Amino acid sequence: MSIEELKIEIAKKVFETDDENLLSELDMLLSSNEKVVLEDLPKHVQEGIKRGLKQAEEGKLIPYDEVKKRLSQKWS
Repeated sequence: MSIEELKIEIAKKVFETDDENLLSELDMLLSSNEKVVLEDLPKHVQEGIKRGLKQAEEGKLIPYDEVKKRLSQKWS
């Protein structure tokens, strides 16, 4: 995926969400000029990131459309 395609995919997800907390965090992240250092994050956040990266390396991924479908069924 090219950088332009990635930008479009991220923009689509931003427009589709109504999660105010997520949008606020994304705004803070995009406004920040500082790099986030893993070791500076809370331990539970570090562990979650590491767990997610390991799952991705193992191919244990769920496509975005499938997650969206599951969540809409759960919250409908």
